[in-house]
This record gives sequence, structure tokens and C-alpha cells, in this order.
Amino acid sequence: MQRFIALLFITTLFFFSCKSKKQAPQTPPASPPVEVDVIVAAGENISNSIEVNGTVVANESAELRPEISGRLTYLNVPEGKPVQQGTVLARINSADLEAQISKSKVQLDLAQQTEERLRKLLDIHGVNQADYDAALNNVNSLKADINYTEALIDKTVIRAPFTGVIGLRQVSPGAYVTPANIIATIQQVNKLKIDFTLPEAYANAVQRGAYIDVLTDEATGKKEKALIIATEPQVDINTRNLKVRAVLESSNANPGSFVKVYVVTGKDRSSVMVPTNAIIPDAMNKKIGTVKNGKAKFVDVETGVRKQGTIEVTKGVQAGDTIIVSGVLFARPNLPVQIRAVKKIDEVVEH
Repeated sequence: MQRFIALLFITTLFFFSCKSKKQAPQTPPASPPVEVDVIVAAGENISNSIEVNGTVVANESAELRPEISGRLTYLNVPEGKPVQQGTVLARINSADLEAQISKSKVQLDLAQQTEERLRKLLDIHGVNQADYDAALNNVNSLKADINYTEALIDKTVIRAPFTGVIGLRQVSPGAYVTPANIIATIQQVNKLKIDFTLPEAYANAVQRGAYIDVLTDEATGKKEKALIIATEPQVDINTRNLKVRAVLESSNANPGSFVKVYVVTGKDRSSVMVPTNAIIPDAMNKKIGTVKNGKAKFVDVETGVRKQGTIEVTKGVQAGDTIIVSGVLFARPNLPVQIRAVKKIDEVVEH
């Protein structure tokens, strides 16, 4: 009997030990849903235009330099004031050239008298043709010397090449100047031009005679119209950009100023805009995180025009879709998410 009781106790202990081992392990508690902020995609009217940088250029511009070296004997540069075309702005000492002309004129008088005497003698065969030809050549040579010296004297006078506004004076009266010295600059600012470049793909949008919008003042945001007058025939082989020139209808901008140019490349259209940081770059394409039926879904998208802080989605997202704008890195496909806040696009755009 004692052996039977001991065997029964051992069998019972073994049974409960095996049963405890066969019990399934407890599953860990489920993790809470990821909290995300979202926006509701909405259609927005997009102007199909591009923004490029431009530079204000004077209608005419020149650096006033002397053509010959010498000392300035006269200087009249009215800084910042308009001058008329042909106004004498500076003179270089030309006393030696004027003396050379006086000497050549005396020699010319004597040469002309000699030529006249020989011509009379040639008519009566009192001198041979060679002697007369030498005398005539001497007259013509002296006349050429005088014309050459007068041209040099004309180079000593610096005149305004066109009507415009004089810049700041760079030299002083009495200074010795060379063609490397800039006396001043002159700008014609009554009509301003805009030079800008844009990718060659938009060449058809900048035809001659078309109008563009130019933002000349960031503070006021005022835009002005400019008329395209010419394009560079050749595309820059380094940047693949096309250079374009337009004329501003009216502006108080200064030459050399930076402006923004807006070129219309097609008709306006309605499209979905999303914050730039909502786009998830992938090795092959781009993705956007959305919320559908309380779960995270990631869809492939195609993008278009970029604006400040936003980008156009041309495929993959429709108006009314719920788009994740924060917490997207912690969301997992097909797992529940909790919407913390529904925001407007202006609240999440990075300015």
C-alpha cells in the first residue's frame, strides 16, 4: 500500500509539471497607436508660371576712359546729374600736338608754293615730271600729317557719348591718366532693361513681344510689366539656360539691382499642394503618408511645380485625402495611427 501511494504521488507531480510546460506563452501587450498630425488635401488654383532671377540693366551704359595718356587740364563731371550727348567732360593736355599742327601748317604752305611753281614749269616743259610728282607728294603727306594730329587732339577731349546720368568721379583735376583709368560712368536710366536666364525647356514661353511680370520691390510686393525684346540665339552650353532681355514699362529701380521675374508657361490649373516636408524620398520614387480607415497608408506620388514651402502633387493624391505631416517617420504601413490634430497647410509650411 505504501508503494502504491508513493507511485501515485510521483505520477500526479509529473502530470502537473508537464501541463505547466505545455501552456502557451503569454502575448506581450499591444503598443499604442502612433500619434500624427494631418492635413486634408484640397484643390488649389495654380498659376503655371516659373520664377527666375533677373538683373536691372540700363538702356545705355559706358565707362568714360581717355583714349590717350596725359595730364588732365579740364574736368567737368557733374556727379549724379544728367548731361546731354556731346557735352565736354574732360580734356587732356594737347599743347605738344597743337604745336605739331602749327609746324606742319608752315611746312605745308612752303610745299604748296613749291608745287605751284613746279606745276607752271611743267606746263612749259621747264621741269621733269618726277620732280613735280615729288613736290605734290610732299604736299599730300603734310596734309595727312595734319589730319592725323587733329585726330590725336580730338582724342584728348572726352565727351558724353549719349544723354544720361553721370556716376561718381574717379579722378581729380591735374591727374595723369591713361586709357586704363576710369574717369566716371554714365548710365541712361530713362528706359531700363531686365536680363534674366531660364532653362531651355521654357524657350517657347519667352517669345519676342510677350509680357512678363517683374518684382522690383520686395517690401511692397509690387509687380511691373516688362516687354520681351530679344533672346540670345545660343543656349549656354554650361548651364543649358537661355538668356532673355525685356524692357520695363516704368520703374525707379537702379541698374544692377536684383529682381524676380515671373514667366507664364501655360494655362492655370487646379491641383493639390502639400508641404514639401510631407514628401518621403525613396530610391525609385516619392511617397506620401496618408490615413485611411484609421491606418497608415503610403502611396507613390508624382510632383510638379514647387512654391515656397509647398509642392504640387500631380498623381497619387486627390482632394479630400488625409495626409500625414508630422510623425510620419514613426508610422508603419497598415498599422493603426491616432490623429492628434488636423491642421491647415499654412500652419505647417516652412517659410
